[in-house]
Amino acid sequence: MQLSAKNRQLLGFNDLPIVLVGIPIVAFFMPLLFFNGTLENGLIAYWPKWKVSLFFTTFYWVAMRWFVLRFRSRYPEYKDTGKRVVLMVLSTIGVVLLLNRFCYDVHDILLPGGHGEKMTLFVYARSTFMMVFFVLSLYEGVYFYHRWRLSLIETERLRQENITSQLDALKSQVNPHFLFNSLNTLTYLIPEDENRAVRFVQQLSKVYRYILEIRDRSLITVAEELDFLDAYQFLLKERFGDNLQIHLQIDPAVKQMQMIPLSMQMLLENAIKHNIISKQNPLHIEIVAGTRNGTLLVRNQLQLKQQSQISTQVGLDNIRRRYAFYTNADIQISDDDGWFSVELPLLQAHVSVEELKG
Repeated sequence: MQLSAKNRQLLGFNDLPIVLVGIPIVAFFMPLLFFNGTLENGLIAYWPKWKVSLFFTTFYWVAMRWFVLRFRSRYPEYKDTGKRVVLMVLSTIGVVLLLNRFCYDVHDILLPGGHGEKMTLFVYARSTFMMVFFVLSLYEGVYFYHRWRLSLIETERLRQENITSQLDALKSQVNPHFLFNSLNTLTYLIPEDENRAVRFVQQLSKVYRYILEIRDRSLITVAEELDFLDAYQFLLKERFGDNLQIHLQIDPAVKQMQMIPLSMQMLLENAIKHNIISKQNPLHIEIVAGTRNGTLLVRNQLQLKQQSQISTQVGLDNIRRRYAFYTNADIQISDDDGWFSVELPLLQAHVSVEELKG
């Protein structure tokens, strides 16, 4: 029985120790439970029945293992679990019914009179079904336990990544460049317009407060992100003036849908970092969300700085990994026709992770 890497992945564990221990144990108890076996005369007298039982247990165990591997290879997705189990059980029933008469006769040849006085074909089939379904249940039980453990590990890993990404977003706001630019803007506003300076401080405080409030949340509504974006956009407009144009086209129907926190902010920051923003070349950024596609599109004109830093894609990879926990939908990234675009999937509120990924 070959245990390849592919088979181990399909099974979810190395079943060789279970096979080597399980087959002799199951074979030992089968005659005691179903074939009038007894240990009154010792193991030597019991050996003929145990030997025949060992032959049939090995045959059915290997056959059931083959069924498990074939059906898991055919239906590997979590969403197909129900279909896979039902088809595997029905196939097992059909195969056992077809082989039952043949095995019954072989059993009688190997161990004449071994069926016992009341061992009918029906009772023999019942004992076979109990054994094969025990084997199937064993493989499915261990497999589900293995998947459960992996799910816990993956959930914890993604939780840590989510916390790290939110901390990175916070650091991006409190880094010296951001503070330097904000304080420069504030220094300019105080003598020019005291009311604008006060509002600038209020919006700056709102940005920091939002980041701190959502640090423990994995998802937020589009409405909440837009509320934050309103404060963040105010700071950018005070810094760049009309040289930065942000256009919003948001369908009100999507505002209660959910998205990854700070994803819009990270995309805006990415556009500002890599593109020229000047009176001669104002930067236009569009944010579009609608129910038809169920996505939120952030795109900007490509007018790259000549000495622009090489993009490491860290921010986009961060967003992609966090979205992967909630949906199989891909984040679409393109740079066609002079525009750089990122399209984020929007998630339905109050939907479980399993439903989102199914």
